[in-house]
Amino acid sequence: MPDFSNIINSLTGNIITDKFMSSLILYFLNVVILFCVFYLVKKSSKLFLKEKHSRYKFKKILTFLFYIILIGLTVVLVTQHNKHLTLFIGLVGAGVAFALQEVVLSIAGFISIFASNLFRLGDRIKIGDMKGDVIDIGITKTTLMEVGGWVTSDNYSGRIIQVPNSKIYKENILNYSLDFPFLWDQIKLPIKYGSDLKLTQEIILKTAKEVLENYTNDSKSSWANIVEKYAVENAKAEPDLIYNLTDNWIEFELRYVVDYKKRRHLRYVLHREIYKDIQNSNGQVQLASATFELLSAPDLNIKLNKE
Repeated sequence: MPDFSNIINSLTGNIITDKFMSSLILYFLNVVILFCVFYLVKKSSKLFLKEKHSRYKFKKILTFLFYIILIGLTVVLVTQHNKHLTLFIGLVGAGVAFALQEVVLSIAGFISIFASNLFRLGDRIKIGDMKGDVIDIGITKTTLMEVGGWVTSDNYSGRIIQVPNSKIYKENILNYSLDFPFLWDQIKLPIKYGSDLKLTQEIILKTAKEVLENYTNDSKSSWANIVEKYAVENAKAEPDLIYNLTDNWIEFELRYVVDYKKRRHLRYVLHREIYKDIQNSNGQVQLASATFELLSAPDLNIKLNKE
């Protein structure tokens, strides 16, 4: 087993030599050349990568490779002049890797995110309880612009969330936009008993088809790619309408496909246009509301005692 006291002494006594100084100068020259090459390649990426997401991904991978090569050059510099230093750095490196295993796992997560295309810049994802749009993917953490939180529906809360990349191995990941940037949503409309059901269906479906036409057509082509890539069946993209009988009203349920970022706005437009058409139906279709009717009250027998 090596004597570590002799190793430390050899580090301070033998490391600074003329040969080491020459290697040090060469090291700095290599670092400068490496930096210039990587900088020029990054800046010129716009010439051969036109798509924004591909360019972003390329720059992140390039940055990661730069640090890997830099670490490699540094290790070569400090180990080639001292045979004991290699063992020393190996032992220290193993201890650091164990102490910083969460950081190491996050770096592995960074590689996994890009290698498996788990999510991309701009995707809307949910990791555990955290939901938001991806605005940056770093080597150790992913940055999200929070959606929801204390804000209702799919709106930004204004908070920025830093999520360690190691979370991808520990939490479920929901991606709202990968491969298929659409969602199925639904709205429910209470219609009063006695309304013209056929006219009600015509009003709702006509409005839905007019408002959602572009989303329906775009979603069909996107879903065709999903069917090719995954073991899923073809799905209906056109608006679908059913109704259920309840104690108080006839509940119409409209199901439709919408862009994952337009869900709240499209709900508002559908409600607005359907309500407008119902108001123009001359009373043939009426919206229902909850009412309470007291049918009868039990008789009360009051007996008064006179003293």
